[in-house]
Parts: sequence; C-alpha cells; structure tokens
Amino acid sequence: MRRTVGSVLLSFLVCGPLQAQEPEPYTLEGFVITASPFPVSATTVGNHVTVLGGDDLRARGITRVVDALDAVPGITIAQNGPEGSVASLFFRGGESDHTLVLVDGVQVNQPGGAFDFAGLTVEAIERIEVVRGPASALHGSDAVAGVIHIVTRAGRGEPRAGVLLRGGSWGRRDGTVHLSGGGERASFAASLARYDTDGILPFNNRHRNTVFQGHGQLRFEDGGRLDVSARVGERRYHFPTASDGSVMDRNQYTFADETALSLTWARSLGARVDLRAVASTFTTDGGTDDKADSAADSVGFYAFQSLDSYRRSALDVRVGWRASDRMRWTLGAELERQGVRSFTLSESEFGPSTGRDANARSNRAAYTHLGTQLGPVHVNLGARHEDNERYGGFSTWQGSASWSPAPSTRLRAAVGRGIKEPTFFETFATGFTRGNPDLSPERSTSWELGLERSFLGERFQLQGTAFRQSFRDLIQYTFVPTTPGGPNYDNVAAARSDGLEVGAGWDDGTLRARIDWTHLWTEVTDAGFDEGVGATFVEGEALLRRPADQVRVDLGARQGRAGAHLGLVYSGERADRDFTAFPAAPVTLRAWTTVAAGVDVRVAAEESPHQAELFVRVTNAFDARYQQVFGFDAPGRGVELGGRLSWRGR
Repeated sequence: MRRTVGSVLLSFLVCGPLQAQEPEPYTLEGFVITASPFPVSATTVGNHVTVLGGDDLRARGITRVVDALDAVPGITIAQNGPEGSVASLFFRGGESDHTLVLVDGVQVNQPGGAFDFAGLTVEAIERIEVVRGPASALHGSDAVAGVIHIVTRAGRGEPRAGVLLRGGSWGRRDGTVHLSGGGERASFAASLARYDTDGILPFNNRHRNTVFQGHGQLRFEDGGRLDVSARVGERRYHFPTASDGSVMDRNQYTFADETALSLTWARSLGARVDLRAVASTFTTDGGTDDKADSAADSVGFYAFQSLDSYRRSALDVRVGWRASDRMRWTLGAELERQGVRSFTLSESEFGPSTGRDANARSNRAAYTHLGTQLGPVHVNLGARHEDNERYGGFSTWQGSASWSPAPSTRLRAAVGRGIKEPTFFETFATGFTRGNPDLSPERSTSWELGLERSFLGERFQLQGTAFRQSFRDLIQYTFVPTTPGGPNYDNVAAARSDGLEVGAGWDDGTLRARIDWTHLWTEVTDAGFDEGVGATFVEGEALLRRPADQVRVDLGARQGRAGAHLGLVYSGERADRDFTAFPAAPVTLRAWTTVAAGVDVRVAAEESPHQAELFVRVTNAFDARYQQVFGFDAPGRGVELGGRLSWRGR
C-alpha cells in the first residue's frame, strides 16, 4: 500500500494530476453533472436533486460521508455500530445494493451493486450530488433507486496548501494535508489523509483509514483537455463482535485496499460538436482475518481468512451535438469488463479447508440522451441498451421535465426504469451453494412529482416531492432448490415503496436554517422463497430497517470570524430481526433522536493569505442509546476538537 500511494503521489508531482470530469461544474454554482451527460443547471432537472457542498460539510464539523448523507431526505443509514463497521444505505426504500456510487465519475460499487460507505470521508470533497430515481438509462447497472456522486476538490488559481489536525473521544487521531493550484494551461490538487480511532467497544475495535486523492487537468491550444483522477485507500477495521453483536473475539478484523483511476480526453470539434472519451478502472482487495485467539483455541471452527479481489474496467466514448441554444443531443457507447478472484481458508478441529474461485464477465452498452427547452419547460429524455455476456440484453429509459410558470415557482416530474445486475456469487457459486447462470437483473420502475417555491428574494424556500418505486425480479436464496441439484438463487421477489419528501429552508448569508421530513411506506408484494417465522421478506409487511418517518433539522450562523452549527436527526421505529437464534425473531428498533453541535473560530482575517481555524464539535450531545441494526449499539456522546491551517500564494 505504501508503494502504491507513493508511486501515485510521485506521478502527480511530476506531471500534474488531472481530473475525470469536465472542469466547468466545479466552478459554476448551481450546475450538476450527474443527472445528464453534460453539465446542466439544477433548476432544469426533473428529478429531486440535493447538492452538499464540501466547505459547508467541513464547517459543520462533519468528517464522514455517511454522516453527511444521513441528513439527506429519502436516505436511511444502517450501520453495524462503531465507526468503521459496515454502513449500508437504503435510498427511497430500495435495497442496500440499489444505489450507484461514483467518485469523480468512476463507479466504485462492487459488481452487483454492493458498497460499504464506512470508508468515505469529506476532507477532499468539493461537493456531493444526490440524484433520486432510476438512472440506468445514463449510468447503467446499479442505478436502481438513485445515484450518489462524490466530486473531489479541483485545483484552480494561486497555489494553496492546508493542514488539519483533530483529536477526540475514543482515541480519535486525524490528520490531513492538501496542495492545489492552477493556471491557464494546467491545474492540480492532491491530498493525503489518515483517520484513526480506538472504537467504542472494550477491546479489538480500532479503525484506521488512509486515503490519497489527486486530480488535475492539462488544456491544449487546439481546445483539447486531458484529465486524470486517482484515489487510493487503505482501511482496516477491528471488531470483536459476532454476527449477532456479542463481543467475544480479540483479533478479528476486516481490510480493504481500493484504487480508482481514470483518464479523460475531451475536445470540441467545431462550434457544435464535442467528443469525450473516458478510460477508468476500479480495484478493491478486501477480506477478513480471524486467526485463532490463542493456542487453546482449537475446538470447532476456530480460524478463518478470506480475500476477495474485484476489478472493474471501462471505456466510455460519447459525442455531444448542440443543435441549438435550446437543444443538446448525446450519443455514447461503453465497454466494461468485471472480474473477481476469491480465496478462503477455514481451520477447524477436523483439519483445514480452502476454497478458490475466479470469474469474469463483460458488458457492452449504447445510450442516447436529449436535453431540450420548450418555452418555460426543460425536458430530458434518455435510453440505454445493455448487452451482457451472462444475462443478455436489457433496455432502460428515463424522462423528466421541469416547468417554471413563474420565477419563484418550479414544478418537476420524472419517470424511469433501472436495473441491477446479479452478483458474481449469485451467478457462479459452487459447492454447498450453487449459483444460477440464468439470473436476470433486478428491475425497478419509478415516478416522482415535485414542487419548489421560493419567497423573500429566494431567502426562504419550500419543497415537496411525492414518489413511488416498484421493484421486481429481486434475487433470493433458498436452502432447498426448486429442482434437485438446481441453483439456490432465483428472481422471485417483489416490493414497492411510496413516500413524501418535504422541506423548508432559510438562508440570508448570516443565518441558515433547514428542516426536512421524509415519510416512507414500504411493502413486500411477493415474498418469493421467504417463509416462516425467520423470514426477512414477509408479504404485506414493511421492508426491514426502513423507518416510516425521519426528520432532519440543520441550523447555522456566522458572525465575523465565529461560526456555530446545530444538527438534529430523528428516526422513527424500524423493523429488524434478532439473528441470535434460529429462526430469527421479528424485533422493532425504537425511535431515536440525536443532536450534534459545534463552533469554529478563525484566528486570522478572512482576506489574509494565511488562515488558522480552531473548532470543537459534540456528536450525540444527549448521549442517546439506540441501534440502527439490532444487536449493535451506536456510539454515544463524543467530543472532537482540532485546528486547520491554510496558506495561499499571492
């Protein structure tokens, strides 16, 4: 890992880091790059879009992306206890693998959609774009319920440097350093961060996370651009807990090494035609290491090790044609190759056993998108056809409209279809569990209607969205195959979710206040193979770990060099299962409310090229006791304090 980070950092210092997406969105306020093949104003998109600014997140003292997303309407977080433990995200009631995750345009989901948000931090982030609704017509598989796009800071203007140091409860020790700058022909940005905590459990609960992020751009006299982006991460999480949350293991840990790279070339071919090609790759090597606790630990199955290595490589080429100032059409094609190599070693009193597996699949896709303006109405239409060597051909589509009958009013509507490909294990598993090579992708169909209204010179805003999502062909496991010797997985289940997202906000430059309420109703419409007391899919009942109501409140104020913020999150009851016994018994996790607060003080004047800032933050200020996943306690009250230094060239 040290050689990987060092080599990537050296390449950026020698040739300048470059960036995977077009540069304009990072400098133009109010534009988004996730809902369309080209940057568009957020006010022209029919989907409900939320943009979280990196500077605002850091000013509020937020360190982890999972905490930033927990305040976004329509999103539910379920984390297995302490920082570093598996953090799943449910988007508008969808499954945890129904959300596409991009970092500077590179997809970082595992094949099949799974993604653990526990390792993402905000220090190098420029913005987070959250686009609700199916987006497979543009982005392909896994964009079933929505897309989360993390855009990191780009270099621009005079050279800048910064250092952050932070400490706090549970042995927290964080440090980051970043450099950036840019001119007429080139720009660069690079950051290195280390996060370390001892955890909340009595032993074996340390979490450490090291991340390098860099990108930049070269601009040529003929109008071409060359961009490169790199993210390298190494994470290790120690956990003493068994699957039911009981604390018992003194040396068990998981690890994950991730590398995301992309190279982008873009050029205008005349006044109306643009060409862009993006080559990207994402690799992750992760697994579990659970050696014997001691020499006496030799009864039953006493040790286990695993390694899963995933790779996703893609080439995307698109041509954009500006037919007029009111119409833009895009045609694109993508080639993708996925691969996995797995190894397991299990030790028991009966002797050791090992398992190895290696599989790959490829996908070809063609897509088109039309953005046009018809008077006061902005319309976006898209379609995509996938041709996968394993599950064949599938088509997706989407459409949205945004209408502004008055400058302070906007009506939105969107509809679309999304797909999620099967995992490698569901397709290729052998041994006691048999995969199904004939699986189809899981599918969703969704619609939403929204209204936005602003008052008092846009200082006060109201927003409301109603939506429905239908999920079908959900893949399930059965212990007893439907045919002797047949596969254990099949497309058999279905569900739906309906909801409301309502919010109000005030921002006059000095005082900021916002409240959001999400009401979610979910129902299993086809339980598939699931039956009996321990079933997790029960026809007519709600989906697990999705509360019906969530409320978020955010208050912030800044006067001179001082700032203060207060955040409140309320989460209603959620259904879960008690997996300490078989069959798992239904349980209900009680509602909870947490409050976070903080203050920051700038030591130097704002116009000074050298800045210093001190900050303190309290999380879960009233020490609420709650669980997002049954059996795993969430952290109690925590305190963080630190300082940030920055320098700017003249």
